[in-house]
Amino acid sequence: MINPFDDTYFMKKALQEAEAAYEKGEIPVGAVIVVEDRVIARTHNLTELLNDVTAHAEMQAITSAANFLGGKYLNNCTLYVTLEPCQMCAGALYWSQISKIVYGASDEQRGFKTMGTQLHPKTEVVGGILAKEASALMKRFFIERRNLN
Repeated sequence: MINPFDDTYFMKKALQEAEAAYEKGEIPVGAVIVVEDRVIARTHNLTELLNDVTAHAEMQAITSAANFLGGKYLNNCTLYVTLEPCQMCAGALYWSQISKIVYGASDEQRGFKTMGTQLHPKTEVVGGILAKEASALMKRFFIERRNLN
């Protein structure tokens, strides 16, 4: 029997969060954290709303998942995020010891790979899941922003 709860399934949940961010005027990045096929954290960028440069989707998701689990380590958890994590988020993910990170679109300018940021040695990384959809949402957001200014 095929498990319907694959990386694409959960990335669609992260994309729903990115859409919610978009609707609020936030940079459209969404994230969910999953353990045993169950979403335990669901969030998106909140940097504008909270007036906080650290309020990235991943940071919000880490906090939410840690609160849910009652501990700071995210062992056996998977983060699904629509954009490759930045250096700050990758550092936090390193310390959380998250088991797996799945991201959609690459961030060629500010992503953790470009910046040379290390993740925890046991963290598995998968990129490019629904990358076209995630990238299209980002492009639409920034085109609209440029046209407003």
